[in-house]
Amino acid sequence: MIERESIDGVAVMRLAHGKVNALDLELLHAITEAFTTVDSDEHRAVVLTGAGRALCAGVDLWRIIEGGPEYVRAFLPALNDAFLALFTVGKPVVAAVNGHAIAGGAILTSACDHRVMAAGTARIGVTELHVGVPFPVTALEILSYALGEQRAREAVISAATYQPHEARGFVDELVPAAEVVDRAIAVARGLAEQVPADTYRLTKAQLHASTMERIERLRPAYDGPTERLWIDRVNDGWLRGYMQRVVRSG
Repeated sequence: MIERESIDGVAVMRLAHGKVNALDLELLHAITEAFTTVDSDEHRAVVLTGAGRALCAGVDLWRIIEGGPEYVRAFLPALNDAFLALFTVGKPVVAAVNGHAIAGGAILTSACDHRVMAAGTARIGVTELHVGVPFPVTALEILSYALGEQRAREAVISAATYQPHEARGFVDELVPAAEVVDRAIAVARGLAEQVPADTYRLTKAQLHASTMERIERLRPAYDGPTERLWIDRVNDGWLRGYMQRVVRSG
C-alpha cells in the first residue's frame, strides 16, 4: 500500500494502491501510520511520490457510494488525520509528483514543503466542488498555506485541473518525468544538510502555527456540516451521477 525505500538518509514513500492510488480508508490509515513513524525515525528527510501514472487521483468515490453514511463517518476523520500527519512532519518533506494529483492528491502535495512535478500532460487541481462535496477545513487550510489565499480561492471555486506548466502555486519546479524522484531526493537531502534538524523542525512549526491554530479553531464548527453534506450527496444520488458521467466521458 505504501512502498518505503531509504536512499542516502531520505525516506522515499511511494503510494502503491490500485491503478491511481485513490484514497480509501485503508490507504489513509497507512499514510497516517507511515508519516507519523518517519517523523521520529533516523531519516533526515522524506519524499512522497506515487507508483504508476498518478501520485494520487483523489478520493475513491465508489467506496464512498458503496459504504454509505457509516463509511463516510469513518472516512472523513481518517482523511483529516492523513493530511495532518503529512503536514506536521518536522523534517524536510518534498513531493515528487510523478503523475496526476487530483483533489485529495493535490492536498497531499500541498502539505509538503516543496513540490517537484514531472513535465508532461498529468494534471493537478482540487475538484471537490464539481464532485458536489465540501472540503474539510483541514484541506482548505493546508491549500491556503501552500498556494496563498487568493490562489487557493481561485483553485477551489473553479474546481479546475491544470497541466504542469499551468500549475502556478501547486508546483515549485518541473523536471523531465524520468528525473522527478531523483530531483525530489536531491532537494530533500539538500534541505536536511543545509539546516540543523532541530532548527528546521522549530522553524517549520512556527511557519505552520497560524494554519494549525485555524484548523483547531474551525474544525468543531465545520466538521459536522461537512460530514452531513457528504452523506447527503451519497443519499441523494449526486455522487453516483457524477461518477457515471465521469465513466461515460472517459
